[in-house]
Amino acid sequence: MSYPFDLIELARLIKEWGLALGFQQVGICDTDLAAHESVLQAWLDNQYHGDMEWMARHGSLRARPHELLPGTLRVISVRMNYLPANAAFARTLKNPRLGYVSRYALGRDYHKVLRHRLQQLGNKIREWCKEVQFRPFVDSAPLMERPLAAKAGIGWVGKHSLILNREAGSWFFLGELLINLPLPVDQPQQDGCGRCVACMTACPTGAIVAPYTVDARRCISYLTIELQGEIPEDLRPLIGNRIYGCDDCQLICPWNRFSALTDEKDFSPRAALHSPELLELYKWDETTFLRATEGSPIRRIGHWRWLRNIAVALGNAPYEESIVSCLQESLGNDALLNKHITWAIERQLQQREAATVNVQPARQRRLINAIEKGLARDA
Repeated sequence: MSYPFDLIELARLIKEWGLALGFQQVGICDTDLAAHESVLQAWLDNQYHGDMEWMARHGSLRARPHELLPGTLRVISVRMNYLPANAAFARTLKNPRLGYVSRYALGRDYHKVLRHRLQQLGNKIREWCKEVQFRPFVDSAPLMERPLAAKAGIGWVGKHSLILNREAGSWFFLGELLINLPLPVDQPQQDGCGRCVACMTACPTGAIVAPYTVDARRCISYLTIELQGEIPEDLRPLIGNRIYGCDDCQLICPWNRFSALTDEKDFSPRAALHSPELLELYKWDETTFLRATEGSPIRRIGHWRWLRNIAVALGNAPYEESIVSCLQESLGNDALLNKHITWAIERQLQQREAATVNVQPARQRRLINAIEKGLARDA
């Protein structure tokens, strides 16, 4: 099929428009992910997706963008940096009385930000080609965005399963624009992980069970965000003070040592979520929680899981009579939440009886030492 414009020139313009819209990189690839279908199926067969039944429900569709939007010929992949200045990694992780929120969730919900910009990019393309069909995605459909980003030259898939870029590390969001134009494609980057296994050894729960393979059932991000039920008791002490997500595998990665900071105001940390006191967060009623997390990705876990996560973190904090009193007063009619509260109370009382201070797990101590020695990023 012939077009009344130069596809090579259009591809160049798309990247130029993308940068102007606030993306730090734009890449283009075809839709062939056949090589990843067997890997995805093996991951699902091992039950590594945990309770995320939607991962299995869509199955191989995730590796077939052209079936998701019939007529799709190319995927435009974009990345946008999100790491804020003064991220205060060490200060928060080092103090078990503070709550750690994954740095991607400190500001506005990235889904809305990226999707709006991708829609604008699609509209710019439509000015060149009125008949073009496109559809933006931001972690919102059964789509293997990381393999697509790798094919589009955004970076390579690291051993922690995230996309890594030599100039940007991994502190960025991904988004995709499916389109029905046969644009020229970009070349993938070479894998830069080599023999490094820092992310695997730093993971608090050992969730990276093999290079490039994460067992979500052990991942703190899954446990505090996706898991809707009870957090396994043996994993609770390893969660430490992480109440929403976890960044350890990124923090320890050598490629992230000099990663770029974001200049997007939407990703600036909210004061209430930036190194907050756990006990103060636990006292939020549902109205306060909803107001404080309006427009934030945190809101989607709901008040119940918020309390569950903080109760676990309080159980991991050093003994304080005020913590025990607050936890006891919060016992109510929810049997599942009571399990986590009771566990936290018992942990606190055990520390008091043993007259010991709750010692941080060895992996967390090593991570904090690496940050303080400048071996890992501390913005």
